[in-house]
Amino acid sequence: MTRGIIFNIQRYSIQDGPGIRTTVFLKGCPLRCWWCHNPEGQKKQAELALTPERCIGCGSCVEFCQNAPFSADGDGPCRRCGDCADVCPTGARERIGREMTPAQVLEEVLKDRPFYDESGGGVTFSGGEPLMQPDFLLECLEACGRYGIHRAVDTSGYATPDLIRLVAARTELFLYDLKFVDEDRHRRHTGVSSRLILNNLLLLDELDVEVWVRIPVIPGINDGDDILQMADFLASLRRIRRVHLLPYHRTGADKYRRLGRSYRLGRLMPPSKERMEKLAEPFRRRGLDIRLGG
Repeated sequence: MTRGIIFNIQRYSIQDGPGIRTTVFLKGCPLRCWWCHNPEGQKKQAELALTPERCIGCGSCVEFCQNAPFSADGDGPCRRCGDCADVCPTGARERIGREMTPAQVLEEVLKDRPFYDESGGGVTFSGGEPLMQPDFLLECLEACGRYGIHRAVDTSGYATPDLIRLVAARTELFLYDLKFVDEDRHRRHTGVSSRLILNNLLLLDELDVEVWVRIPVIPGINDGDDILQMADFLASLRRIRRVHLLPYHRTGADKYRRLGRSYRLGRLMPPSKERMEKLAEPFRRRGLDIRLGG
């Protein structure tokens, strides 16, 4: 049976599609967005997060480790092995990522089915980039579909058109991230080309599947002329009309420290409500169904 690597299952989510949802986060992403708020989802393999201030110096991790040399502060091979997290009494060491089968994912999703029925919710597969684990994602979508659960896929769109078609046949909603239209700016701030992402959005515009475009608003990075370019591009689509502007937030900044990585945006602050309202205007003028947040 296919196995995937999951780094979180979040219940009672109201930000990842309609109704109350269970969001399943898959590890692995081909993009490296400067503002990424889920850096623990970037690498496909399991990894270790460290919170030194929780450490009480008990030495359990040192005694348990089979990968000497080892140091409790996170140097050496312990960054590549998460077994020590199993014996850490305070959560100072945390394993990020665990293997699951589609059947195990379905079992977790079904626990919340009464909430879906009451609210019109369902399951959302996010990441990372869920399309980085295609076989596992497709099996999960098919399993949930057999139980009539509403399925959403939160994606950057950076995948082959064939895979986009396969996923579209097994989901009711795409939450489609759009950061830039401009090729050079997209490559600079995410590490990959925008061409495939834009072409796949054009493809989805021709298919019988609902799409909500979600634009992260990053002050000083994509909140200038880029907004106008994205508004023009989206207005040219035939079917896709719903657009969400998501204000930048700093809730993921501390994760970089725990993973031993640096955060590129430093002290960048979220945009004001007034700024977000102003940025929504070009979309309204073009007849798009613009929402702030969600």
